[in-house]
Amino acid sequence: MSDTPRRAIELLARLVGFDTTSHRSNLDMIEFIERYLAHYKIVPRRIESDDGAKSNLLATIGPEMPGGVVLSGHTDVVPVTGQDWSSEPFELTARTVNGEARQYGRGSADMKGFIAAVLDKVPALAAADLQTPVHIALSYDEEVGCRGVGRMIAKLGAEVPMPALAIVGEPTNMQIVTAHKGIRGFKTIFTGVAVHSSAPHLGASAIGFAGEFITFLTNLAAENAAAPDPTSGFTPPWTTFNIGHIKGGEALNIVPERCVISWEFRPLPGVDADAIEARVRAYLDDELRPRMKLAHPAADVILTPLAAVPPLSVDPDSPAERLARYLTGANMTQTVAYVAEASQFQLHGIPAVLCGPGNIAQAHQPDEWIADSEMSACAVFLDRLRAWCVSGSPVP
Repeated sequence: MSDTPRRAIELLARLVGFDTTSHRSNLDMIEFIERYLAHYKIVPRRIESDDGAKSNLLATIGPEMPGGVVLSGHTDVVPVTGQDWSSEPFELTARTVNGEARQYGRGSADMKGFIAAVLDKVPALAAADLQTPVHIALSYDEEVGCRGVGRMIAKLGAEVPMPALAIVGEPTNMQIVTAHKGIRGFKTIFTGVAVHSSAPHLGASAIGFAGEFITFLTNLAAENAAAPDPTSGFTPPWTTFNIGHIKGGEALNIVPERCVISWEFRPLPGVDADAIEARVRAYLDDELRPRMKLAHPAADVILTPLAAVPPLSVDPDSPAERLARYLTGANMTQTVAYVAEASQFQLHGIPAVLCGPGNIAQAHQPDEWIADSEMSACAVFLDRLRAWCVSGSPVP
């Protein structure tokens, strides 16, 4: 498209070039953004992880006063291991498909496209007489349970004047999302006793007991699916469960000593996630572990949390929704089943919505891409935001 912001595409190419897969450091990308912001006399602050290997980045443009707008994005991406890419995943590649200009690369949609679009507007924001501040908030480890953003959010209202709202630029095709599901993720470790498979009564099968637990989770999932909430606006309209990974056993003729199951559930807003977790723990502690101990005193099971992110609940007529409607001209809002960082802003007292370029259907896939038209739409959105921040008008 002729109106595609070329500098935003150039910035996206730089960002995609940093391999910020969640198990790796994001500091090279953070340093690049720091240098870019410094060119416009913007001094961001780092909020690092405990080991210093990763960092959030928080930058304010405009007056140091309450009531600002947070533009939030995560810097990490999901792995490309085992995916069949037709081009280098960490090198932005332009293609035209059915007349549509696209940019291919890991993180192009989720969500370095949004970050590039925001950085593209930094010169204009820095030169403008902003009456309302804009806070650029970039986090780490979103893809593995939103682990980093909480440290940064804690600074808002404490070391940085409290913003009025947050816009999280997850890929929504620039549509307004006002609610998302939460997530609780776990690793369940089963320890059995290995013996020769000809005498299984002398040991305890970790996989056998893991199978019982899988049946329990399957029944729990079916129970939730049988009680949908059609008014929730979600697809599907119930709390879902997924068993994502199983590893166990050594050989056909050995009773397995160890089995590990990684699994999750995604609660709807308003669902008591603590009660679901308590029910799982009660099953393991009161039913399964005693049977395991009967099989062999050395057998055991441990439940280890991996991720816990609350849902984003609809906040009718919130300032975040009203401003997003004003900037997009949209009359409708949506909900999404995936998890984002918006709920953590909401918990901190900052109303939040999701609205960003790209389609979530392209995220996490081989040959991930974002359309140039989406980058253009985001540019228009951000230009309108700048004009509103200059006007000093209240939230529409």
